[in-house]
Amino acid sequence: MKKISVFIIALAIAVTNLKADEGMWLPYLLGNKTYADMVKHGLKLTKEQLYNINKPSIKDAIVLFGNGCTGEIVSKEGLLFTNHHCGYSDIAAVSTPENNHLKNGFWAKSKSDEIACPGLSVQFLIKVEDVTSKVQEQLKTVAPSDLATKLPSILNELSKKASENSIYEVRISSFFKGNQFLQFTYLRYKDVRLVGTPPESIGKFGGDTDNWEWPRHTGDFSIFRVYMGKDGKPAEYLADNIPYSPNYFLPVSIKGFKDGDYSMIFGYPASTNRYETTYGIKLKLDIENPSVVNLRDTRLKLMHAEMVKDPKVKLQLAGRYAQIANYWKFFDGESKQLIQHNTLEQKQTIENDFQHWAKGKKEYENIFSDLKTAYDNWRPYAKHRIYIFEGILGSPLMAFAVQLNQLIQMQAAGKLNDKTIAGFKAAYTKFIKAENIASDKNTLAAMLKAFYKDIDATQQPKDFYSAFKPLGSLDSDVPYQKMSETIFSNSMLLDESKFNTFLNNPDTIALKKDIAFDVASTFFDNYNNNYNKYYNNFIAETYRLTNLYLKGVLERESNKENLYPDANQTMRVSYGNVKSYQPRDGVFYNQICTSKGLLEKYKPGDLEFDMPEKLIDLIKAKDFGAYVDKASNDLVVTFITNNDITGGNSGSPVLNASGELIGLAFDGNYEALGHKIAIDKNLNRTICLDVRYLLFIVDKLGGAKNLINELSLK
Repeated sequence: MKKISVFIIALAIAVTNLKADEGMWLPYLLGNKTYADMVKHGLKLTKEQLYNINKPSIKDAIVLFGNGCTGEIVSKEGLLFTNHHCGYSDIAAVSTPENNHLKNGFWAKSKSDEIACPGLSVQFLIKVEDVTSKVQEQLKTVAPSDLATKLPSILNELSKKASENSIYEVRISSFFKGNQFLQFTYLRYKDVRLVGTPPESIGKFGGDTDNWEWPRHTGDFSIFRVYMGKDGKPAEYLADNIPYSPNYFLPVSIKGFKDGDYSMIFGYPASTNRYETTYGIKLKLDIENPSVVNLRDTRLKLMHAEMVKDPKVKLQLAGRYAQIANYWKFFDGESKQLIQHNTLEQKQTIENDFQHWAKGKKEYENIFSDLKTAYDNWRPYAKHRIYIFEGILGSPLMAFAVQLNQLIQMQAAGKLNDKTIAGFKAAYTKFIKAENIASDKNTLAAMLKAFYKDIDATQQPKDFYSAFKPLGSLDSDVPYQKMSETIFSNSMLLDESKFNTFLNNPDTIALKKDIAFDVASTFFDNYNNNYNKYYNNFIAETYRLTNLYLKGVLERESNKENLYPDANQTMRVSYGNVKSYQPRDGVFYNQICTSKGLLEKYKPGDLEFDMPEKLIDLIKAKDFGAYVDKASNDLVVTFITNNDITGGNSGSPVLNASGELIGLAFDGNYEALGHKIAIDKNLNRTICLDVRYLLFIVDKLGGAKNLINELSLK
């Protein structure tokens, strides 16, 4: 089966190979050729209906939700749809064992029932401007080797200046590895309230087993509402704030669709690396992904062991566990798919073609030989870095302890004051609320052992492990368990009274003597003082070279509209079709999953495949109401498209040719988990919740007809 890599498009080897399912396009810079292709695939809207800064358009209904998801406004009163897993932590935060909204679900039958979510905010994109020349002017005095370290502060400073004396937030983002810069202006709303969520048995149906898999039957949605002040401007939470009045909201279609129908997704994809080189892929396959998967697997098992013992612990750890688990499976699948689809070989061909083009062009001739040197210099220390940040600092206690180095630095610089102390108190309150000592104690023991076994002895903290020898054989679990027990029994960081007393009168000498701080600092300082310099050199050199590489890619392409930049959590649109697929010989996957599959997967009392009794009764009675799919005479739960998405697109609206909401994107398929690096046009699929299933749950199971009445149903 022939596979067309996105790199081939990027390097303009064959622009005619561009497929509908390839590309995360900036609506602001939507080229005529791309738009014409969208129309060819079925789009019935004008470019101005997609993105317009002067008139209402679809972009006005799309929000950056929380810390990294997408949501969409679906009513004139600020009602918002997003994924269940996007709202998961906020739902858990407002739940208690007595009112466990995460487990039992929640439906506000009136606005007065809606629940404030402290800390949750959404951002609306107001406008985008090209500021490449302005940034490049600032970069004239920056040496290429300093680009990676100085560019972020330059962008931050320019963004801060553009935001001064304004209610808007401005962020300048880099594209094509620092060859283009766009300025994004946002308006942030901080009063966001929980309106509805299905029980976890629906919102997470299938759990980790079905994660990244098709067929899929997960009801992955939650509902919130955005509020504003009575003056129509963003405001902090106040009980008498009023619902947000949007410039535009999405109509909702219950007409259904068929295989091959047009689909379009707006959202905020977080990151891709489609221009990655063979050297980066080799590092990922050999060291980075296996290390992350191994460490996360251990952490998840230890957390799960405590979560199954106590519902309170399950609530406490739910958000953190889900976050870790999601990308544990992703990194494992990514490696397998990159190997299976011969991505290295594809990349090598493209790099050879680039080098052939670069002959005689002195600026570009040595890019890949210099990249090889940079990667060779870093590889001996790459695992060490991962075992610090995913391993040792995978213990919440160790991660918090390391943060306290900032307190010492601030005190030494005379910057410790009431405001900064208040910041540390807030961070401690958050840490201690989330801290589960039993799982963390076991995690730290396991991570100390993993570091000893897997990291070169010459890179380990000097004399640290020799102190363990009297506790037992270093090949067994015993010494690490004893050391962890000692740390957790003697650190003031786990004694709220002692630590708050310390913060009222910080004594850095006492802090340095604390056993948890001492152990965390031993590992972190060892890495920071001895090996981080190699990482900094690696980042500086690879950024310089990839900046140059992408400059060559852009120079080589005569029509820049044919290229799209890597995802970087800026608004994008992708287009394609609802599409079935054949993942391997003899296997065909339909484009939809229905309620029939829910009953087939149902396992009473199972942690992943249980269902509410009322839902089972509704399905058996075929009480689907207006939400039934006429073609299948069933309730469609999920469907797949060939749209191009990645993390950050969770909660993104899936739109039909008329711009009507037909679903919510929430996952990708396992066969194409190499999509951050290279997309496979034959296998790539986006897994979407059918909006009719969402409405069915809200209406028939939740009895929240008030929410249905707010929508503009088509």
